[in-house]
Amino acid sequence: MKLILTQEVTGLGGPGDVVEVKDGYGRNYLVPRGVAIRWTRGAEKTVESIKQARSARAVRDQAHAEEIKAKLEATAVNVKVRAGAGGRLFGAVTMAEIAGALSESSGEAVDKRTIASKNPIKALGNHEVTVKLHDEVSATVALNVVPA
Repeated sequence: MKLILTQEVTGLGGPGDVVEVKDGYGRNYLVPRGVAIRWTRGAEKTVESIKQARSARAVRDQAHAEEIKAKLEATAVNVKVRAGAGGRLFGAVTMAEIAGALSESSGEAVDKRTIASKNPIKALGNHEVTVKLHDEVSATVALNVVPA
């Protein structure tokens, strides 16, 4: 099945990429979640607009990505969340909350779709997440999850 990605999919591609996937994966996972649309000749025209929006959001170049990486890795970022007794969180820390804390601490806009965590963050304490800034530049950021 041929699809056009509308969002970043780890291991598959970025917005505007035309990819070939198995029918079940596309029909049951990618299309219902809104991260891809079916490829048609008419939809091919939307690829250009998706790529223009992607370039507007993207980091300008590798040198700019290195600057942002240095800002992000300089200090630990505090993420304030609601927690119950014993340090247990009400749910997990979302990527949107992490992106907001990173943007606030560094002064640079960080997109939540560029943040990856190995496991869901469901406890207070120190954690690490990876932020993909550029194709060749990723920053490992130390998070300190504290109660609000």
